[in-house]
Amino acid sequence: MRFVKLHGSGNDFLIVDEIDGAVIEDYRMLARDICDRHCGAGADGLVTVSTAEPGSDADFSCRIFNADGSEAEISGNGTRCAAAYLYYRGRWKDPQLRIDTRAGVKRLTLKQRDETRFTLEADMGRPRLKSSEIDLVNPVTDKLVAYPLNVGGDIFEVTITSMGNPHCTIFFEDLDEMDFRELGPYIENHPLFPERTNVEFVRVMDRKNIEVRFWERGVGETLSSGTGACAAAVASVLNGLVERGVMVHGTAGSLFVQWREDGVVVLTGPAELIYQGVWLKEAR
Repeated sequence: MRFVKLHGSGNDFLIVDEIDGAVIEDYRMLARDICDRHCGAGADGLVTVSTAEPGSDADFSCRIFNADGSEAEISGNGTRCAAAYLYYRGRWKDPQLRIDTRAGVKRLTLKQRDETRFTLEADMGRPRLKSSEIDLVNPVTDKLVAYPLNVGGDIFEVTITSMGNPHCTIFFEDLDEMDFRELGPYIENHPLFPERTNVEFVRVMDRKNIEVRFWERGVGETLSSGTGACAAAVASVLNGLVERGVMVHGTAGSLFVQWREDGVVVLTGPAELIYQGVWLKEAR
Protein backbone atom coordinates (compact mmCIF):
# COMPACT_ATOMS: atom_id res chain seq x y z
CA MET A 1 0.00 0.00 0.00
CA ARG A 2 1.39 3.36 -1.04
CA PHE A 3 1.14 6.47 1.10
CA VAL A 4 2.42 10.04 1.21
CA LYS A 5 3.50 11.93 4.32
CA LEU A 6 2.72 15.63 4.75
CA HIS A 7 2.71 18.08 7.62
CA GLY A 8 0.96 21.33 8.42
CA SER A 9 3.07 23.41 10.83
CA GLY A 10 4.49 20.20 12.31
CA ASN A 11 1.15 18.38 12.59
CA ASP A 12 1.93 15.34 10.40
CA PHE A 13 -0.36 13.00 8.46
CA LEU A 14 -0.13 9.96 6.22
CA ILE A 15 -2.35 10.12 3.14
CA VAL A 16 -3.84 6.97 1.61
CA ASP A 17 -5.37 7.51 -1.82
CA GLU A 18 -8.47 5.39 -2.40
CA ILE A 19 -8.70 6.83 -5.92
CA ASP A 20 -5.59 4.75 -6.70
CA GLY A 21 -7.51 1.65 -5.67
CA ALA A 22 -6.34 1.24 -2.07
CA VAL A 23 -8.79 -1.06 -0.28
CA ILE A 24 -8.39 -1.34 3.49
CA GLU A 25 -10.81 -3.35 5.58
CA ASP A 26 -9.94 -1.77 8.94
CA TYR A 27 -8.63 1.78 8.83
CA ARG A 28 -8.69 2.04 12.60
CA MET A 29 -6.20 -0.80 12.96
CA LEU A 30 -4.11 0.55 10.08
CA ALA A 31 -3.98 3.97 11.74
CA ARG A 32 -2.69 2.47 14.99
CA ASP A 33 -0.02 0.49 13.14
CA ILE A 34 1.20 2.97 10.56
CA CYS A 35 1.11 6.06 12.84
CA ASP A 36 3.31 4.38 15.45
CA ARG A 37 6.52 6.42 15.64
CA HIS A 38 8.70 3.41 16.51
CA CYS A 39 7.22 0.46 14.61
CA GLY A 40 5.42 2.36 11.82
CA ALA A 41 5.89 5.34 9.53
CA GLY A 42 4.98 7.71 12.36
CA ALA A 43 2.36 10.47 12.28
CA ASP A 44 -0.33 12.25 14.28
CA GLY A 45 -3.00 10.83 12.00
CA LEU A 46 -4.05 8.94 8.88
CA VAL A 47 -6.13 10.61 6.15
CA THR A 48 -7.92 8.83 3.32
CA VAL A 49 -8.91 10.67 0.14
CA SER A 50 -11.53 9.56 -2.35
CA THR A 51 -13.90 11.01 -4.92
CA ALA A 52 -17.05 12.53 -3.44
CA GLU A 53 -20.32 10.64 -3.40
CA PRO A 54 -22.64 11.28 -6.38
CA GLY A 55 -24.86 14.28 -5.72
CA SER A 56 -22.52 15.69 -3.09
CA ASP A 57 -21.63 19.39 -3.00
CA ALA A 58 -17.98 18.34 -2.60
CA ASP A 59 -15.27 17.54 -5.14
CA PHE A 60 -13.54 14.98 -2.92
CA SER A 61 -14.06 13.24 0.39
CA CYS A 62 -11.68 12.48 3.24
CA ARG A 63 -11.72 10.51 6.46
CA ILE A 64 -9.38 11.30 9.32
CA PHE A 65 -8.12 8.80 11.88
CA ASN A 66 -6.16 9.68 14.99
CA ALA A 67 -3.00 7.79 15.95
CA ASP A 68 -5.01 5.69 18.45
CA GLY A 69 -7.33 4.52 15.67
CA SER A 70 -10.32 6.68 16.60
CA GLU A 71 -11.99 8.55 13.73
CA ALA A 72 -12.11 12.34 13.99
CA GLU A 73 -14.93 14.53 12.73
CA ILE A 74 -12.53 17.09 11.25
CA SER A 75 -8.90 18.17 11.27
CA GLY A 76 -7.99 21.61 9.96
CA ASN A 77 -4.39 20.64 9.28
CA GLY A 78 -5.34 17.18 8.00
CA THR A 79 -7.89 18.57 5.54
CA ARG A 80 -5.36 21.13 4.33
CA CYS A 81 -2.79 18.35 3.85
CA ALA A 82 -5.35 16.32 1.89
CA ALA A 83 -5.96 19.31 -0.39
CA ALA A 84 -2.21 19.82 -0.90
CA TYR A 85 -1.87 16.16 -1.85
CA LEU A 86 -4.67 16.43 -4.41
CA TYR A 87 -2.99 19.45 -6.01
CA TYR A 88 0.40 17.73 -5.95
CA ARG A 89 -1.01 14.65 -7.72
CA GLY A 90 -2.70 16.86 -10.29
CA ARG A 91 -6.14 15.56 -9.38
CA TRP A 92 -7.46 19.13 -9.14
CA LYS A 93 -6.44 22.33 -10.94
CA ASP A 94 -8.95 24.98 -9.88
CA PRO A 95 -7.81 27.13 -6.91
CA GLN A 96 -11.18 26.47 -5.21
CA LEU A 97 -11.62 22.98 -3.75
CA ARG A 98 -14.40 21.39 -1.68
CA ILE A 99 -13.68 18.41 0.58
CA ASP A 100 -16.39 16.49 2.42
CA THR A 101 -15.65 15.54 6.05
CA ARG A 102 -17.67 14.12 8.93
CA ALA A 103 -18.13 17.75 10.01
CA GLY A 104 -19.49 18.81 6.62
CA VAL A 105 -18.07 20.16 3.37
CA LYS A 106 -15.02 22.40 3.82
CA ARG A 107 -14.10 24.92 1.16
CA LEU A 108 -10.41 25.53 0.58
CA THR A 109 -8.55 28.04 -1.58
CA LEU A 110 -5.03 27.55 -2.88
CA LYS A 111 -3.15 30.77 -2.13
CA GLN A 112 0.41 29.81 -3.04
CA ARG A 113 2.45 26.86 -4.29
CA ASP A 114 6.21 26.30 -4.22
CA GLU A 115 6.89 22.81 -5.60
CA THR A 116 5.93 20.58 -2.63
CA ARG A 117 4.88 23.36 -0.23
CA PHE A 118 1.37 24.79 -0.40
CA THR A 119 -0.41 27.61 1.41
CA LEU A 120 -4.16 27.11 1.70
CA GLU A 121 -7.08 29.01 3.18
CA ALA A 122 -9.90 26.92 4.63
CA ASP A 123 -13.44 27.94 5.52
CA MET A 124 -13.92 26.10 8.81
CA GLY A 125 -17.54 27.13 9.31
CA ARG A 126 -19.17 28.70 12.36
CA PRO A 127 -18.10 27.58 15.83
CA ARG A 128 -20.70 26.12 18.18
CA LEU A 129 -20.81 28.16 21.36
CA LYS A 130 -23.90 26.97 23.26
CA SER A 131 -24.14 24.02 25.64
CA SER A 132 -27.16 22.80 23.66
CA GLU A 133 -24.93 22.53 20.56
CA ILE A 134 -22.05 20.67 22.23
CA ASP A 135 -22.31 17.16 23.67
CA LEU A 136 -21.67 17.66 27.41
CA VAL A 137 -22.65 15.55 30.42
CA ASN A 138 -24.50 17.44 33.18
CA PRO A 139 -22.82 20.85 32.81
CA VAL A 140 -23.05 22.92 36.00
CA THR A 141 -23.92 26.03 33.96
CA ASP A 142 -24.95 26.93 30.41
CA LYS A 143 -22.18 29.52 30.32
CA LEU A 144 -19.26 28.06 28.37
CA VAL A 145 -16.93 31.06 28.75
CA ALA A 146 -15.04 30.98 32.07
CA TYR A 147 -16.67 27.61 32.78
CA PRO A 148 -15.53 26.24 36.19
CA LEU A 149 -13.94 22.86 35.40
CA ASN A 150 -12.96 20.69 38.35
CA VAL A 151 -9.77 18.81 37.52
CA GLY A 152 -8.54 16.66 40.40
CA GLY A 153 -9.87 19.11 42.96
CA ASP A 154 -8.45 22.20 41.23
CA ILE A 155 -10.88 24.58 39.50
CA PHE A 156 -9.84 25.93 36.10
CA GLU A 157 -11.79 28.56 34.21
CA VAL A 158 -12.06 27.15 30.68
CA THR A 159 -13.81 28.12 27.46
CA ILE A 160 -15.65 25.30 25.71
CA THR A 161 -16.36 25.43 21.97
CA SER A 162 -16.82 23.13 19.01
CA MET A 163 -15.32 23.45 15.54
CA GLY A 164 -17.15 20.31 14.48
CA ASN A 165 -15.14 18.57 17.19
CA PRO A 166 -15.01 19.49 20.91
CA HIS A 167 -12.42 21.89 22.34
CA CYS A 168 -11.53 23.08 25.82
CA THR A 169 -9.31 26.19 26.04
CA ILE A 170 -7.42 27.36 29.14
CA PHE A 171 -5.45 30.59 29.50
CA PHE A 172 -2.14 30.90 31.34
CA GLU A 173 0.23 33.81 31.81
CA ASP A 174 3.29 31.53 31.43
CA LEU A 175 3.07 28.21 29.59
CA ASP A 176 6.46 27.13 30.94
CA GLU A 177 5.16 27.15 34.50
CA MET A 178 2.39 24.59 33.92
CA ASP A 179 2.66 20.92 32.98
CA PHE A 180 0.26 20.60 30.05
CA ARG A 181 1.41 17.02 29.47
CA GLU A 182 -0.02 16.11 32.86
CA LEU A 183 -3.14 18.28 32.61
CA GLY A 184 -3.88 17.34 28.99
CA PRO A 185 -4.98 13.72 29.48
CA TYR A 186 -7.02 14.60 32.60
CA ILE A 187 -9.02 17.21 30.69
CA GLU A 188 -9.23 15.14 27.47
CA ASN A 189 -10.92 12.34 29.43
CA HIS A 190 -12.94 14.53 31.82
CA PRO A 191 -16.45 13.09 32.40
CA LEU A 192 -17.97 16.37 31.17
CA PHE A 193 -16.96 15.32 27.64
CA PRO A 194 -18.58 11.99 26.65
CA GLU A 195 -16.59 11.83 23.40
CA ARG A 196 -13.42 13.21 25.04
CA THR A 197 -12.10 16.63 24.04
CA ASN A 198 -9.18 18.45 22.48
CA VAL A 199 -7.37 20.86 24.80
CA GLU A 200 -5.59 24.15 24.09
CA PHE A 201 -3.29 25.86 26.60
CA VAL A 202 -3.02 29.53 25.58
CA ARG A 203 -0.81 32.49 26.42
CA VAL A 204 -1.94 35.82 24.98
CA MET A 205 1.10 37.67 23.60
CA ASP A 206 -0.74 40.78 22.40
CA ARG A 207 -3.99 41.68 20.64
CA LYS A 208 -2.90 39.95 17.42
CA ASN A 209 -0.78 37.02 18.61
CA ILE A 210 -1.28 34.04 20.89
CA GLU A 211 0.98 31.13 21.83
CA VAL A 212 -0.61 27.70 22.15
CA ARG A 213 0.29 24.21 23.31
CA PHE A 214 -1.99 21.55 21.85
CA TRP A 215 -3.25 18.32 23.39
CA GLU A 216 -5.30 16.43 20.81
CA ARG A 217 -7.94 13.84 21.56
CA GLY A 218 -6.69 10.40 20.56
CA VAL A 219 -3.15 11.63 19.83
CA GLY A 220 -1.71 13.51 22.80
CA GLU A 221 0.69 16.40 22.42
CA THR A 222 0.98 17.75 18.86
CA LEU A 223 3.12 20.53 17.46
CA SER A 224 0.08 22.14 15.82
CA SER A 225 -3.67 21.71 15.38
CA GLY A 226 -5.86 23.41 12.81
CA THR A 227 -9.17 23.18 14.65
CA GLY A 228 -7.28 23.75 17.90
CA ALA A 229 -5.87 27.00 16.53
CA CYS A 230 -9.38 28.04 15.49
CA ALA A 231 -10.83 27.16 18.90
CA ALA A 232 -8.02 28.99 20.71
CA ALA A 233 -8.58 32.10 18.59
CA VAL A 234 -12.36 32.02 19.06
CA ALA A 235 -11.97 31.52 22.82
CA SER A 236 -9.51 34.43 22.97
CA VAL A 237 -12.01 36.69 21.18
CA LEU A 238 -14.88 35.55 23.42
CA ASN A 239 -12.80 36.50 26.45
CA GLY A 240 -12.03 39.92 24.96
CA LEU A 241 -8.30 39.27 24.76
CA VAL A 242 -7.55 39.61 21.02
CA GLU A 243 -8.80 41.01 17.72
CA ARG A 244 -10.85 38.84 15.36
CA GLY A 245 -7.77 38.18 13.22
CA VAL A 246 -4.93 36.53 15.14
CA MET A 247 -1.68 34.64 14.53
CA VAL A 248 -1.62 31.37 16.45
CA HIS A 249 1.93 30.29 17.26
CA GLY A 250 2.51 26.61 17.95
CA THR A 251 5.72 24.77 18.73
CA ALA A 252 6.72 24.23 15.09
CA GLY A 253 4.93 26.95 13.14
CA SER A 254 2.14 29.50 12.96
CA LEU A 255 -1.37 29.65 11.55
CA PHE A 256 -3.56 32.67 10.87
CA VAL A 257 -7.16 32.54 12.09
CA GLN A 258 -9.81 35.09 11.12
CA TRP A 259 -13.19 34.97 12.86
CA ARG A 260 -15.24 37.00 10.44
CA GLU A 261 -18.14 39.24 11.39
CA ASP A 262 -20.53 36.80 9.69
CA GLY A 263 -19.43 34.15 12.20
CA VAL A 264 -17.34 32.04 9.83
CA VAL A 265 -13.84 31.03 10.94
CA VAL A 266 -11.15 31.04 8.22
CA LEU A 267 -7.87 29.18 8.76
CA THR A 268 -4.77 29.91 6.64
CA GLY A 269 -1.55 27.95 6.80
CA PRO A 270 1.00 25.73 5.05
CA ALA A 271 0.97 22.08 4.03
CA GLU A 272 4.15 20.41 2.87
CA LEU A 273 4.89 17.03 1.31
CA ILE A 274 7.74 15.20 3.05
CA TYR A 275 8.06 11.80 1.37
CA GLN A 276 6.29 8.94 -0.39
CA GLY A 277 6.42 5.41 0.94
CA VAL A 278 5.17 1.85 0.63
CA TRP A 279 3.66 0.08 3.63
CA LEU A 280 4.89 -3.50 3.51
CA LYS A 281 2.96 -4.92 6.46
CA GLU A 282 -0.24 -6.67 5.51
CA ALA A 283 -3.08 -4.14 5.46
CA ARG A 284 -5.84 -5.65 7.61
